[in-house]
Amino acid sequence: MLSRAQVRRVLQWVPGKERLGLYRFLPFFFILGGTMEWIMINVRVGQETFYDVYRRKASERQYQKGLDDTSETELQQSIK
Repeated sequence: MLSRAQVRRVLQWVPGKERLGLYRFLPFFFILGGTMEWIMINVRVGQETFYDVYRRKASERQYQKGLDDTSETELQQSIK
């Protein structure tokens, strides 16, 4: 574990403190976010990527919602 003083010392090494202040860390976060996005799109775990799973689950939810709407409409028509 790093102590607070060690973390502070490492953060002091990042250039641009006078001119940019806290915003000097933004490029690191953009790079981190871009890397995560690339991994989610391109890296396969087993046979699927993150987006394959996301699209499949969204499709399943939409299909289930359609079934629920259809059964609800049929139920209302049978009551009349």
